[in-house]
Amino acid sequence: MNARRRLIIVRNPDKPDAEATMDSLVAGVGRRADVLATGVIDDVGSLAESHPDRVIVLGGDGSILAVVRALGNHPIPIIGVNFGKLGFLAEFSFDDVIGHLDAILDDPAIISRRMMLDATMVPAGRPTTRSVAVNDCVVHAGPPFRMVEFAISVDGDELTTFRGDGLVLSTPSGSTAQNMSIGGPIVQSEVPAIVLSPVAPHSLTHRPLVVAGDATIDVLARQVNAGTTVVIDGQVSIPMQAGDRLTVRRHPHDFLLIHNPAQPRWYTLTKKIRWGQ
Repeated sequence: MNARRRLIIVRNPDKPDAEATMDSLVAGVGRRADVLATGVIDDVGSLAESHPDRVIVLGGDGSILAVVRALGNHPIPIIGVNFGKLGFLAEFSFDDVIGHLDAILDDPAIISRRMMLDATMVPAGRPTTRSVAVNDCVVHAGPPFRMVEFAISVDGDELTTFRGDGLVLSTPSGSTAQNMSIGGPIVQSEVPAIVLSPVAPHSLTHRPLVVAGDATIDVLARQVNAGTTVVIDGQVSIPMQAGDRLTVRRHPHDFLLIHNPAQPRWYTLTKKIRWGQ
């Protein structure tokens, strides 16, 4: 008989229905697992110190991004229960969790390993800022919304000088977020790759580019606006000034996301994004 798994359950406090669902979920998983603690997503870092085997997140994709970022160097498999909109990462309903509880707890085949990015901003004469990016690292031109200019290199080799309205650097998981909205490629979630997509490039020859997952991308700000900002996962904002350098590379740790076994492999792509329809 399998040993009882240890869980923590966190919820998005802005989702009113999530609190009631949490109480039901604690009761529902009790037959097969021990719930070590419950709380809101801001508590997950301290709750994870109890070394759970799984983390259940009640919220949307943004909630999962926040939890993954808080877990940092502790890759604990995450089950996302969707209280958001589309739910690209949050694949489960309450009934799905209860109905597939044995697989969620014990089947390694449904654990998806996803790469993350390590983003380091080295400002000219200011402290360095470092952050993990689960989905993407987006450079926004910002007010007064004139074109910005960057010198971009990959693994130390000069790639191009780019002028336009911004730049999106995304993981495969994040390729269906802002990257997709500006015409960037959709990348299968487990593929080790970094997507570099220009936003409204001044030159038609600047097209989206997919590079190896172990590449190091340097973005040197040559001309920016007063409001130019690097936004990571839509949750962290870092001002960018002329002379600042943004370096993006693969994070040393992946994050682990549990796939809903009731959904076919391409369910999110074909049913939620309606790709090919």
